[in-house]
Amino acid sequence: MPLPADPPAGTTSPIATIMLTDWVAPMRRALEFARTAGSAGDVPVGAVVLGPDGAVISAAGNAREADGDPTAHAEILAIRQASATIGNWRLHGCTLVVTLEPCAMCAGALVLARVDRLVFGALDPKAGAVGSLYDIPADPRLNHRPQVQGGVLAEECSALLRAFFAARRRRRSGVVPVDASDSSEEPPVR
Repeated sequence: MPLPADPPAGTTSPIATIMLTDWVAPMRRALEFARTAGSAGDVPVGAVVLGPDGAVISAAGNAREADGDPTAHAEILAIRQASATIGNWRLHGCTLVVTLEPCAMCAGALVLARVDRLVFGALDPKAGAVGSLYDIPADPRLNHRPQVQGGVLAEECSALLRAFFAARRRRRSGVVPVDASDSSEEPPVR
């Protein structure tokens, strides 16, 4: 069966709309964890792992500052928790939903954990390893290649990061924040 034609410029494919809609609720859950991480002083990135039945089996936000651990990215914490919950390091049938395109460490971890599907929100042009700088999950030399769906609630995910870093820059410069959501700059690497 041939693939559907690309939609005309300025329109959205019904297939893409359906796929994006399927992931909105779990992405909103990941955004909750991202906001919690941001409130605690960590870069606001959140992740959830869905089991084969679609139920949330783990969720986490970044905790590098809170834990003093450079590997405490939301994805790593959620993968660890999911493995503990199901009692197996292989997360066959599971989906990782995360607010920011994973870095090389996290992309490698999801491949090694045999996660079947990755869904992410915002692109990370400075450190993204699922298409921006590298494309680890698509590397044919690896023994596992998860399905990837990006761009789910991308603007909301990006806005959260921009607001966090704008507020951080104002605090560091001694300027009292008026509204953390007024920055349009790209977020720095987490």
